[in-house]
Amino acid sequence: MPSRPATDASVTLELQRVSLDVLREKYAKGSEQTLDGPAMLEAVRQRVAKALAEAEQKPAAYQAAFLQTLRNGFIPGGRINSAAGTDIARATFINCFVQPIGDSISEEVDGKVGIYTALLQAAETMRRGGGVGYDFSAIRPSGAKVKGTASYASGPVSYMHVFNQSCATVESAGARRGAQMGVLRVDHPDIMEFVHAKQEAGALSNFNLSVGVTDLFLEQLERAEPFQLVHKAEPSDAQVAQGAFQRDDGLWVYHTIEPRVLWDTIMRNTYNTGEPGVLFLDRINAENNLNYCEEIQAVNPCGEECLADYSCCCLGSIDLTCFVEEPFTERAAFARAAFGETVRTAIRMLDNVLDVTAWPLPQQHREAMNKRRVGLGFTGLGDSLLMLRLRYDSEPARAMAAEIARVMRDEAYRSSVELAKEKGPFPLFDADKYLASPFVQRLPRDLKDAIRVHGIRNSHLLSIAPTGTISLAFADNCSNGIEPAFSWYYNRKKRQPDGSYADYQVVDHAYRLYAALGHDPAALPPYFVGALEISAKDHMRMQAA
Repeated sequence: MPSRPATDASVTLELQRVSLDVLREKYAKGSEQTLDGPAMLEAVRQRVAKALAEAEQKPAAYQAAFLQTLRNGFIPGGRINSAAGTDIARATFINCFVQPIGDSISEEVDGKVGIYTALLQAAETMRRGGGVGYDFSAIRPSGAKVKGTASYASGPVSYMHVFNQSCATVESAGARRGAQMGVLRVDHPDIMEFVHAKQEAGALSNFNLSVGVTDLFLEQLERAEPFQLVHKAEPSDAQVAQGAFQRDDGLWVYHTIEPRVLWDTIMRNTYNTGEPGVLFLDRINAENNLNYCEEIQAVNPCGEECLADYSCCCLGSIDLTCFVEEPFTERAAFARAAFGETVRTAIRMLDNVLDVTAWPLPQQHREAMNKRRVGLGFTGLGDSLLMLRLRYDSEPARAMAAEIARVMRDEAYRSSVELAKEKGPFPLFDADKYLASPFVQRLPRDLKDAIRVHGIRNSHLLSIAPTGTISLAFADNCSNGIEPAFSWYYNRKKRQPDGSYADYQVVDHAYRLYAALGHDPAALPPYFVGALEISAKDHMRMQAA
């Protein structure tokens, strides 16, 4: 097999050394690690294809098709490539989860487990290979009364430090540290402390942070109206003396703030350090296919999936560069039919992951079986647009990206309907309620009709992940996710297993291919535009497309 399947038959790209080393270190297992580059890549794919085919009644009938789909550009999520078909029996194939935390040390409150029960569940999840996202908003604010102990609460940020230390201590399956996402609602009384929580060097280093923003906050921000920070927990006598009071809806108002001050603080910190992010909670829940039976309050650690409690990220991405025919020529075209076929088989493979993986917690298993959430995305969009001679920040590029995303959406949902005919719809499927969700309403009419008649296998089907490491290991360092490349080549220091460092030159896939096809890499055409040359608004416009 070629070192890197090229869309131009006259060219074969040898695998980059950094790609081989990442593949060997993070994904290859046992004897696979002793093979040369192409053989090692093929061995990983064969192992994964065989493992996922085991979910079928006739595994042999699907193994070859699954293997071909992997060769054609489908890249399952990192945990799938790392754990599927190995002898690490208790490692999960799932990258990330969201797990609940209630307002109690150990008791369940409002359907959410206590703080230290949540800590135990998170440790078990991380040691089995999964990252965890949490909403800490249920935890009462600092200074609030703690009934029964005549003491006062220390607030959610203090407990985040406990979770941070646990994450630093527990090593995940596959010799990596777990990842965490911490979310706090914008109306929580401790929100300002949360926003500033990572300003001190090294603080909460095992967390990404996001503020859960509500429509009410944004409306009051726009109108410059005072905004109330509230919680159901009763404040202390001192806080009442300082002005805290109970509203008619039963919530306690701890503080009233100018929303612009909070918003500007969030924006300033994000500009300086990249955190916190923001989650538009009301929009997320309005668009959720399952808004009739779940509420989403948090996201996974990289933020690509908005998940209900105990839900999981069962992820995979398709390398779009594999579907550009005659790249860099006037005849360059995107192979929609071949892409659609890969999407359909990839959905079947991700659905099978749910049945063959080990689950760290029974609650996660139950949630997955009830909803069968999967997340198919793509990588290499920026490079693919280059290969199609489309400048990333142009309207034709956005139109092409939107068309690729539409094909993926429609083929993924059609595939899931076909799976429902064969294997049954997800158990919580309700045709009228599911079809009423805004996202499903935007599907083509014939597809909605098919869902009503046959149901659908998976409640959710799409998620575009960052794909940094899998793009490096399996796709010749193509541009990650939907992003354009930030540099055509750069030098990278990579830590080795023995603690030493190795220097690598890392080259963008499209740039390598352009040179390999005989073009002059020193005289790049105008459509070769990198991330740092594109305006913030044009980055946003591509996200919207």
